[in-house]
Amino acid sequence: MLNSKQRAYLMSMASHINPIFQIGKSSLTPEIVAAIDDALEKRELVKISVLKNCLDDPKEIAETIAGRTRSQAVQVIGRKIVLFRVSKKKPVIELPK
Repeated sequence: MLNSKQRAYLMSMASHINPIFQIGKSSLTPEIVAAIDDALEKRELVKISVLKNCLDDPKEIAETIAGRTRSQAVQVIGRKIVLFRVSKKKPVIELPK
């Protein structure tokens, strides 16, 4: 689990990155979950945009993705989701204690 200091650190990092995934009308498909899982392994911090034509709640989508990818939802603001997971092969982000 992330503490508040770590969450704040990741949120500040996430403010400088652009969403690399968009979740639309078809909502969560196994393919998008697999692609997010791969991106988390490579980047550790991923931002996702939920489009207006997606009828599902962004908070529920964030919880579902986090559960399926074993990552943590750092933040959900409006229709933007930020996820974090430490890379198994080569961790890059050094979290504050």
